Amino acid sequence: MISRKVLITGSFAVGKTSLFNRFIHNTFSERYLTTIGVKVDKKEVAINGQDVSLVLWDIAGEVSQEKVPRTYFLGASAVVYVFDLSRPNTLKNMEADLKLIQKTLPGCLIKVIGNKKDLVSEEELIIMKRQIPETYLFTSAKTGENVEGLFLSLGAQLVEKKDLD
Repeated sequence: MISRKVLITGSFAVGKTSLFNRFIHNTFSERYLTTIGVKVDKKEVAINGQDVSLVLWDIAGEVSQEKVPRTYFLGASAVVYVFDLSRPNTLKNMEADLKLIQKTLPGCLIKVIGNKKDLVSEEELIIMKRQIPETYLFTSAKTGENVEGLFLSLGAQLVEKKDLD
């Protein structure tokens, strides 16, 4: 079995924990609870006939804050960077955060995810996609839309990357 560490990070209250819980436990809660430190869990999935253990690290706070220990990043194969589609100000630190991630984890697979798709219109999504072309996917942890696909696609890319190494 292949095991890969995946960090979930981004600004506060963008839905990182909700994405984590939707994928790992297929649950969603309307209650907002701040993550303190890091929450870790795993899910085993079959990808192209290969068993893969995705070990998700739900990291509290902003990437660039000193409160997030760099040790959380050690050994990560991928990063899911989440922003809130309904709150454009959650993009404010994205460029600096992504540069820091790339510097800390050179060669790491990074996915930029717009979450809370259920809170915005199709027109707003089109505008957002034009403004942020590096966005990989729009998700809704509330409805579950694109969440499973996000992590399975990520897992497939990690398996493919392993095969190329």
